[in-house]
Amino acid sequence: MTATLPARAALAIPPLPTGLDTPAVVVWVDAARANIERLQAALGRRGIALRPHAKTHKSVRIARMQLEAGASGLTVGNLGEGEVFALAGIRDIFVAYPVWAEGPKAARLRALHDSADVRVGADSVPGATRLAAAVAGARRPLHVMIELDPGLHRTGVVSAEAAVTVARAARDAGLMVDGVFTHGGHGYRPGAAGAAALDEVTTLEAAASALAAAGFEVPTISAGSTPTRVLAAEGRVNEIRSGSDVYGDRQQWLLGTIEPDAVALAVAATVVSVAADRVVLDAGAKALTKDRADWLEGYGHLPAYPAAVIERLFDYHGVVRIPPGVPRPSLGEVVAVVPNHVCPVVDLVTTFAAVQPDGRVEHWPVDARGRSG
Repeated sequence: MTATLPARAALAIPPLPTGLDTPAVVVWVDAARANIERLQAALGRRGIALRPHAKTHKSVRIARMQLEAGASGLTVGNLGEGEVFALAGIRDIFVAYPVWAEGPKAARLRALHDSADVRVGADSVPGATRLAAAVAGARRPLHVMIELDPGLHRTGVVSAEAAVTVARAARDAGLMVDGVFTHGGHGYRPGAAGAAALDEVTTLEAAASALAAAGFEVPTISAGSTPTRVLAAEGRVNEIRSGSDVYGDRQQWLLGTIEPDAVALAVAATVVSVAADRVVLDAGAKALTKDRADWLEGYGHLPAYPAAVIERLFDYHGVVRIPPGVPRPSLGEVVAVVPNHVCPVVDLVTTFAAVQPDGRVEHWPVDARGRSG
């Protein structure tokens, strides 16, 4: 069911370029750069490092923009993403995931460790032991971060004491423990970001204190989610990981996480069919995904037609309900759709239309597309 959301200013995006072969993912490069620089400056004023999550853009060019703006390194969601960015020459990579390093993944982790400065997440004693076995005999130790659960109930140990247990096992196995991290994903609900950020800060500070009391240095205390990215930059937290804000999406706009003019990505779609109460777009589930939070109505937002609701998706059809008496797009019209959740949308395409400040369109690869493990 949908939730009652605070009033938000209308979402504003630049005009779509002409001549696109739809459906197409469009990124306005200057808007993305402004998002990058805005967060970098906000955290820089607090003396906090930014390690953006590259799973959103999966793009070497966008990653280099983030690093050039001052990011300390990259966060990735799996070994496959890490391999792509390491091959492109980006060395400082944190795999924020409890990799189970067995079989092919053990060999891949060892190769990635040999080619880049890698940190990996751990949240169990057996997991830490497997990581150590995968890199046995390497010329330098593998660095790990201990993950804690701040209330999302996904991965991560559930107490500071458990964090110490995993850290001791990692150290005893020959790994270097660099610190602790959380993901405040339970902030992705209306009005929930503040409490989720507090959960992250308190969970991280308790774990860092427990590790210090057990004789560990704790150089990195890392919080991460887009809704909590500024709110959690408090206390002893000295690193923030966020991803979706580089492009923005409908969720972030409605949650108030980004300003209405900060959306840098949309899906261009063509109206291919019309009826009395609806129009149909050529962007369906394989362009927009069926990702929809239970507090949202519809599968994306049409800024030019804000009353329209994308109520059904088929593979290649997006069925848009048009309420009576409101403006509607015409047959053959190309419209912009701001997706609910940008990350999985990007992974559906091999390239995106990168609109330059002067209006030129370049086609940039989604370098880590399909690298899901």
